[in-house]
Order: sequence, then C-alpha cells, then structure tokens
Amino acid sequence: MLLNSTFLKLNRTPILLVLSSLLFYFSFAYDLLRTDYIKLITLYVALFFLFYKLVQILKHNLKILTVLAFGFRAIFILAIPNLSQDFYRFIWDGRMILEGFNPYLQTVESFISKGQLLVEQAQELREGMGTLNASHFTNYPPINQLCFAIAGIFAGKSILGSAVVLRLLIILADFGTLHFGRKLLEKLQIPAYNIFWYLLNPFIIIELTGNLHFEGVMIFFLIWSLYLLHIGKWQFAAVVLALSISVKLIPLIFLPLFFQWFVKAKNESKKIPTLINLKKLIGFYGIVGTVTLLLFAPFYSSEFINNYTTTVALWFQNFEFNGSLYYLAREIGYTFRGYNEIAIIGKTTAIIVILFVIALSLFRKNKTTIELITGMLFVLTFYYFTATTVHPWYIATLLILSIFTKYKFPLVWSCVIILSYLAYIHVDKADKSENLWIIAIEYAIVYIMFIWEILFKKKLTFKN
Repeated sequence: MLLNSTFLKLNRTPILLVLSSLLFYFSFAYDLLRTDYIKLITLYVALFFLFYKLVQILKHNLKILTVLAFGFRAIFILAIPNLSQDFYRFIWDGRMILEGFNPYLQTVESFISKGQLLVEQAQELREGMGTLNASHFTNYPPINQLCFAIAGIFAGKSILGSAVVLRLLIILADFGTLHFGRKLLEKLQIPAYNIFWYLLNPFIIIELTGNLHFEGVMIFFLIWSLYLLHIGKWQFAAVVLALSISVKLIPLIFLPLFFQWFVKAKNESKKIPTLINLKKLIGFYGIVGTVTLLLFAPFYSSEFINNYTTTVALWFQNFEFNGSLYYLAREIGYTFRGYNEIAIIGKTTAIIVILFVIALSLFRKNKTTIELITGMLFVLTFYYFTATTVHPWYIATLLILSIFTKYKFPLVWSCVIILSYLAYIHVDKADKSENLWIIAIEYAIVYIMFIWEILFKKKLTFKN
C-alpha cells in the first residue's frame, strides 16, 4: 500500500495527463460531431498539449510511451470515423473487388443510378461517401485496394466491422513504423524518443487510426525502405519503396533525390567508381518501376489508364481545399481575369514543383541519409505550399520525415492543421466557400515557423 501511495505521488503528473488523454480521446471518438467546432478545437488543442507534455516527461521511458501510443489507438477500435467520409469508398472498392469487378473502371454512381446494388449495404455506402466521391473513379493504388479487399473478406456485410478491420491494418503498420523508425533513429544517432513526436501525436492518432487514412501504411513502407537503404540493402529498399508508392503515389516525388545518394555518395572504406554507382541507381529505379507496374498489372486496361490519369488530374485542375500560395495566385487571377484559372495555375505549379525537385536533386547535397530525408522534407513541403488541395492527413508524411531532421515546423503544422476543419464557418450558412481568414491564420503560423527555422535559427541540434 505504501509502495502504491509513493508511486502515485511520484508519478501524479503523468498519470493525470494519461487519464485526461483517455477521457478526451474517448469523447473525440464517440461523442463528437464534425460541425461542433468549439468542441472539436477544444478537444484537439487539449490533446495536443497533453501529448507534448507526455513526450517531454516520459521521453526516457520508451516502453511507457509505446503502451500509451497504442493504448490511445485502441480507444478508436469500435468508432465510425467522424471527420472523413472516405472510408465508405474504401469499403465499396474492397467489396467490388471480391465481386470480381475492377474498381478503376466504373464510378459508384454508374451502378447506383441503374439500381445495380452489387455489394452489401450499397445504398448506405453511397450515401456515406457523398455525391462527389461517388461520381469519380477511384484513385487508390493496388496495395491500398488489397487492404480494402481484406476488410471485405472479414467483414463483407458490416460497415462497422469493415472499419475495424481497416483500422487494425493501419495500427499494424504503425507497429512497423515504430520498429523501423526507432532502428533508423538509432543508426543515425538521433534520440529514439523522436519517433513519438509522430506515433503519440493526436493528429496521427485521429487522422490515421481514427479517420482511416492509409498514409500510415504508406509511411510504414517508406520508413522501412529508408532503413534498408541506410544499411546498404538497396535492392530490397527499392521493392519496399514500390510498395509504399502502391499505397499512395506521393513517394514518386522523392525518386529524383536518389540521384546523389547513388551516383555521388561517399564510401568511407573505399572509393567506388561512379559507373558502378550509376548502375546501382539505374537498378534501383528499375526495381521500383517494375514492382510498381506489376502491382498495377492485375487492373490494367486502356480504360484504367484513362480513368486513373483523369482522376489524379482533378487534384491539380479541379479540387481546391486548404491551399496557401495557390490561393494567392488564384486571387491575382480573379483581379486580372475576373474568374478562377485553376486549370492554368494547377498545371503551372505542377511544372514549378517538378523543376524544384530536379534542382534540389542536382544541386543540393543528398549524400547521407539525413541529407536525403531532409531533401524529401523540403520537396514535399514545397509541393504542399503550392498545391491546390492540402487535406489534413497529407501532413502525416511531413511529420514522419521531420523526426529524422532538425526541423520542427511540421510538428507545429500538425497542431494548427485542425483549423482547416473550420474553414467552412460562415455567418451566412448558404455560403459553402472556405473562410480564407481561418486559412490565413493556419498558414501564417506555419510559414513563420518555417522561415524562422530556415533563415534565422542559427544552430539546430538534437537534444537527448
């Protein structure tokens, strides 16, 4: 009894932090409506504060942090996502595959409009995903589709059951991210507790585990690939990177950065001729490309190529959400043209991003693992700063990359990104356009932190 009393006194603060987190996560998962903006912000800010303090206090007790990270995830197991409708499309795609249909060839609406209810709960799934999602072709790559099909196998007649299966897959991927992330941090001589700026972050727990976004699975393969690359297993790293691309396409943007890693990399034990490194680079790209194409092959058809490219293009030419530099360019377009030129601006910014990636690949040092990951962080940051659409869960990749670098602006962004959910608050409820003042506050904070770290912070060092 005395021992328990002493333990409680010594650990009173972390215990209170943990109990408060459990309560707030439960409320977030089971008692929150997306339109209850005050409660949404209050819970999120409180959870972020609690998370930050827990990592600070327990950073030398990784076992406890691990238990907390996955214990908080467990709270969401039986919850239906309350901030995203995308999971309804996930379930639809998985069930369509099990029925023998290629999910890339037809829209949901094309079946529903004809009264063809080919999967269980078809009408509920259509209503859940909404008109916009139902009217477009799916854009989720093959490994993602495999996860959806697994949910269909184990819970083909239950929406909640499917959500549980999808959630367990994402949590399993987080275990992998913890394993390889810690190993890579240790190899790079960076404090191992850095991994919990990602794993224990309420942004990650809510957006990935809670709202079932598969960035978590993509990140697992990406970090595994980087670890394999660091220890010299570049062939296996290429295979795993292809798996990452086949969950979400975003790692494609990193491919040019591997040029310096292979061609100009230093070998401390002996000098390797550039020709050999060039062959490795070609082999690496060849493996990535071949494995990726093989994974897409079961879905191949001429219609698939047209449908997929058309759907991906929507993110550059049609969709707008939570942009920053793009919104400035859009306002300039309004001033001079009187209408929105998203098609022109989207194509232009895509070209600018490509040129930026090439320049960074050729002229910035990417010879070490930390330099390579920092390059990835800059490339993805530039892309999101110029993108027409930046959904909250996109920031997860920036956050995981940042833990291997000296930059903290993605951590700050993971806090203020919650403001993007408030973007549709208007006095006039009929106005469905985004509130640009809220977007401006979000990006003002992010840009101030980014500029300070890049230009004014003299020394960025890791602290144990």
